[in-house]
Amino acid sequence: MGKCVNLIKLSVGTESVEQLQEWQQYRSKQIEDGHYYHVTRMWPKREAEVLNGGSIYWVIKGEVQARQRVLEFRERIGQDGIRRCAIMLDPEIVRVTPSLKRPFQGWRYLDPADAPMDLPMGRKNEAALPADLNRALAEIGVL
Repeated sequence: MGKCVNLIKLSVGTESVEQLQEWQQYRSKQIEDGHYYHVTRMWPKREAEVLNGGSIYWVIKGEVQARQRVLEFRERIGQDGIRRCAIMLDPEIVRVTPSLKRPFQGWRYLDPADAPMDLPMGRKNEAALPADLNRALAEIGVL
């Protein structure tokens, strides 16, 4: 099996993993073949590596909180004639161990070694630590 890489992206305007899930399942019009897709302007140069088991990690309120497996990339041409990339996502949103992430533009690559771990099955519905406590723990090296 070849090399794998992930993407990381801010989920702008999202307050929680539950809100992200609700948006994708019930409110977004970006559904094709039963899958939500996220449209971005840039096409990944490392497409094959992302499609080799990679996920998109969602940053919500300054923390990486969840991920979704990337299924494929599809071309979209906007009404403005500009080529865009539709990132087709697995419907399952997997919670991960929350980790702090500063704001950034667009998406970035995320090496699997740097990706937060999935939460164990029994902890998936556990509330995240308050952001200020999580930040304080990270600053002293506990998280």
